Amino acid sequence: MTAPLHEPTAEAAPSAAEEAATAGSAEAKSVQGRSLGRIAWERLKRDKLALTGGVVVLVLIAIALLAPVITNLVGQDPETHHEDLIDPLFSTPKGSLGGISGDHLFGVEPVNGRDVFARIVYGARISLLVGFLSALVAVVIGTVLGVLAGYFGGWLDALISRVMDGLLAFPQLLFIIALVSVMPNEMLGLTGTGVRLFVMILVIGFFGWPYVGRVVRGQTLSLREREYVEAARSLGAGRLYILFKELLPNLVAPIIVYTTMMIPTNILTEAALSFLGVGVKPPTASWGQMLSSAVDYYDSDPMYMVIPGVAIFITVLAFNLFGDGVRDALDPKGSR
Repeated sequence: MTAPLHEPTAEAAPSAAEEAATAGSAEAKSVQGRSLGRIAWERLKRDKLALTGGVVVLVLIAIALLAPVITNLVGQDPETHHEDLIDPLFSTPKGSLGGISGDHLFGVEPVNGRDVFARIVYGARISLLVGFLSALVAVVIGTVLGVLAGYFGGWLDALISRVMDGLLAFPQLLFIIALVSVMPNEMLGLTGTGVRLFVMILVIGFFGWPYVGRVVRGQTLSLREREYVEAARSLGAGRLYILFKELLPNLVAPIIVYTTMMIPTNILTEAALSFLGVGVKPPTASWGQMLSSAVDYYDSDPMYMVIPGVAIFITVLAFNLFGDGVRDALDPKGSR
């Protein structure tokens, strides 16, 4: 009788087709789709200077929002006078470095003795408020008119372009000085500093929109000839659909980049206006106003000029570094 054949205990080797299928599934798992936002964020994370600038910007925003809390923690108020800390003969702070001490971290102002740290913290509110809101006004107007000019073309494009050229050639600073000087103390329910801030935000934003409009118009001229726009048009899509669904989403990147570049410029404009005396008025704290007051005391109390100057420098530098990083991250042709 023939002995039975024994079955092999080891598993049979996988076939070539099975190996190919396994390798393909592993490769599919390793390759993941990434959105444009994720790609931009990964590129931005590699830029340490941009991240540092972004962190400083967030800290400045937090300081501006929490100004009352911060000043209460240090036990100081931006409008409280400490005349006992002022030398009656020279009207300068007693002690070295402008009266810097444990109670007054950045010293006190000449003549009146107001705490410099508290006024720097509250001054951040004015600078960031004007910087952000005027940039928002410029972006809204510039985006709307730039898209209209680039998409429709013809006489509308020619008209908007000539208006942009005229505003770019207009002396913005002189117009703001003249306008703020003749504004009433009460307007639209606002009084005093509120009126001046409202006028500065509107005028700075109005004269800033041509810069955004030019960029948006140029991008729209390029995008309106793309294949996906032609495809949407051939399928019967209306103009509003193409504008809001096809063009505007592809304009977000350049608009964000230009906004981050515009904010520090607006902050400098506000500081210049306050320095010239047509910005916010005392007792409202402003970095430019502090620099203007420090002109008469820079030789006897240099810290009073250095501290607000450093605050403006750090703020503008942080926004510029962050803006450069955002531009590189959103640039599809970038090398990083």
